[in-house]
Amino acid sequence: MKRSLLVVSVLVSVSAFLFANGTKDAGGIQSSAEKGVIHMKLAHYAAADHPGGIAAKQFAENVEKRTNGGIVIDVFPNNELGAPDEMLEQNIQGAVDMTLGTQGSLDKYCKKFATVMLPFVFDNYDHAYRVLDGPFYDWTKDDLLKQGLVYIGSWDYGFRNLTNSVRPINTPDDVRGLKIRTPGEIQLQSCMEALGANVQPIAFNELYLALKTGTVDGQENPLSVIWFNKYYETQKYLAMTNHVYNSMNLVISRKIWDKLTPEYQRIIREESRNAAQSMRKQIKSGDDDYLARLKTAGMTVTYPDKSLFKAKMDPSYKAIAKYIGNQEYIDEFMKMVNSCK
Repeated sequence: MKRSLLVVSVLVSVSAFLFANGTKDAGGIQSSAEKGVIHMKLAHYAAADHPGGIAAKQFAENVEKRTNGGIVIDVFPNNELGAPDEMLEQNIQGAVDMTLGTQGSLDKYCKKFATVMLPFVFDNYDHAYRVLDGPFYDWTKDDLLKQGLVYIGSWDYGFRNLTNSVRPINTPDDVRGLKIRTPGEIQLQSCMEALGANVQPIAFNELYLALKTGTVDGQENPLSVIWFNKYYETQKYLAMTNHVYNSMNLVISRKIWDKLTPEYQRIIREESRNAAQSMRKQIKSGDDDYLARLKTAGMTVTYPDKSLFKAKMDPSYKAIAKYIGNQEYIDEFMKMVNSCK
């Protein structure tokens, strides 16, 4: 009897040891039994069925799969954990592990991000990608690290275009006097003000009602946002101005990043790049599709000469330079833009 109890005791001890120390798969990734499952929160502002929401879900699923369940990422889309500024603040504090933030929220902590949204600086999507993936990333990553954020990379969101319910937009003068809603970013406000619009900042979740009731005449956003939020129900006219480029930017709290193994860090970076490419493909190919849908929904679309609008942007550039407080940042960014054409 004593011998049987001894054997059982040894087996229990061996099992406990194996469970505590875990195993490694062929790729060298440690199992969740060895390290314990790492749960992360990823918050962002895109709708779940928006390309950004789809890419975020893909990112989370692939990270979990490649780490054999060692990392489980819970995704909170559509501002569920607060507005972009609030989410980023939680990210810095460590209450949220990862966010897909705007340039406007990030420039509160690194003014270099304010340069990305200079009106009419990018020729097209590929031009923007070359700048943001290359020299811009190297220029900004250390600044964010000082704020407790690890900059993983830029995804996408799209070029912003102008809608309204009053008249078609063909020239800058057609914008004059319109009540246009913009987010709080100085780049977007100053751009519309330079065209003579009466700018009114309204919370994103209140925008549809403001358009429907006529509190504002129009708004500006990427085509995907215009479609997914059904602004075509209140807006008759769409002008393809492509005035400002936006991207979602993946950052992770340094508090959790430093606890990850190098292998886990590599997987997160790789799957971020994969998600970014997936989202970019959806945004680029989707623009034509969204445009066709918006036309079918009854919107009248115009294609203004953007050079006429860009010629009006001097007051906007001055306002942005004042906000940044450093003209050298704009000069350096424009060097990147020109070198990546």
